Amino acid sequence: MVVVYAILLILGLLIVAALLIAVLLPNSYLVEKSIIIAKPVADVMGKVADLNFYAKWNPWQKTEPDSLQEITGTPKSAGHRYHWKGKKIGEGSLTLRDIDAKHVHFDLEFLKPWRASASDNWVFEEWGNGETKITWQNNGDLPYPIGRLMGLMINKTLQKQFEQGLLNLKSLCEKQHFA
Repeated sequence: MVVVYAILLILGLLIVAALLIAVLLPNSYLVEKSIIIAKPVADVMGKVADLNFYAKWNPWQKTEPDSLQEITGTPKSAGHRYHWKGKKIGEGSLTLRDIDAKHVHFDLEFLKPWRASASDNWVFEEWGNGETKITWQNNGDLPYPIGRLMGLMINKTLQKQFEQGLLNLKSLCEKQHFA
């Protein structure tokens, strides 16, 4: 009986410690990654703002190529939406919120395996000789306590995924002839 109480006490202390640690962790995150693409801003921006190209370069789609995908709305316009559903990649949507000459802003909503939302923002800069510096930013809230504890892994995981996505986008843009 003493062993059971000791185990319960240790478990309780671990839970309290995790809750206290979570209080000290940030309540939001920001991940940012950049790359130079040897194409003009308009060409690169077109591949990001037209979600018909999204499955060709986003790193998550390659994890589950047979997942369901639905694209609605007018490309490069507010309301243009990409919805996905799969066993490995879960379910969610990416909706173009706003676009101007140097920025594309998306709302990102995850439905499964858990509900969450984030902002996906893109910045495009002319980078000499017809090249583009593109910066992919993602930010969102980390709810207490689980979200904050998971936030410890988000930055590292997303940095790798963003790097792969940007390399895929670079390859798509630089290999393709634009009309």
